[in-house]
Amino acid sequence: MIARAVAGRFLQAVPVFLVVSVLVFFISHLGGDDPISNALGGILPQEQIDAIRREYGLDRPVHVQYLLWLRHLLAGDWGLSLTLRVPVFDVLGPAFVNTLVLTAGAVAICLVFGVLVGVVAGLRRGSWIDTLAMLAIQVGHNLPVFWSGLLLIWVFAVQLDWLPASGMYDMRGDQDFADLLRHLLLPAFSAAIVSMLILAQLVRAATIEIAGSDYVRTFRSQGFPRARIWRRHLGRNLLPPVVNITGLQIGYLLSGVIFVENVFAWPGIGTHLYNAAAGKDYPMTQAGVMLITGCYLVVNLATDVLLDLLNPRLRG
Repeated sequence: MIARAVAGRFLQAVPVFLVVSVLVFFISHLGGDDPISNALGGILPQEQIDAIRREYGLDRPVHVQYLLWLRHLLAGDWGLSLTLRVPVFDVLGPAFVNTLVLTAGAVAICLVFGVLVGVVAGLRRGSWIDTLAMLAIQVGHNLPVFWSGLLLIWVFAVQLDWLPASGMYDMRGDQDFADLLRHLLLPAFSAAIVSMLILAQLVRAATIEIAGSDYVRTFRSQGFPRARIWRRHLGRNLLPPVVNITGLQIGYLLSGVIFVENVFAWPGIGTHLYNAAAGKDYPMTQAGVMLITGCYLVVNLATDVLLDLLNPRLRG
């Protein structure tokens, strides 16, 4: 039953991927520029430029160009960067790994602090802890990622000098795991702030609902210790909404790290996408957007699978 549900959701993701690919391809071609001539004009003779255009199918109708581009994209041939003049895959591959490191750090911060703040605020509804948490949630929702990054740099890198302000490693240091963690903290926290607060707000609401449910009141009336009730029932009932919310927020984080990477000079895919868009590097832009789209769809699929596994009716 779960396998059927997974197959159905996969089939739903395929049209979304294709629609995004069509939009990305045709929006990139709205300007009417010839990317090969722009990149190689003045460097190679016109005969060689024409041969390269034929190799990439740029002398054929636009719908044929799209089909050829999609085929190459799915095969891992993402073309040549027009600004760096190296294969796009060689640039985005390592950069995407760096983006995944940043995203994983942001997700970890989002889960740990979001769930912790939400549960504590929910269990102590109306207390000063709850009031402070709700105030932070309201303020944080209106704080752009760009400004939160600059604020964190000013406080922890400039004023306190506790953490580095940019980069992934210290070029003069050992470049070990500890060095990576030091450089990761500020950009990961900056990327996670909004998602963490959203998760905390929803976990707080779910905690209040569970704490006021009939079965919890029944257990408490029968004299069961409160800590035992929370340990056995709160986590189990919070898990599905936390998984669902986290899956949705990972998509937000993947788009948010693009801005964070530029603020903190993190060598990820966002930095290359920004430079590619500014330099009209169409192959780099197209491949980067499709890579993020594919990851977003995979995350959504994985979230649905986890929710199905947590559903006892589907497991049966």
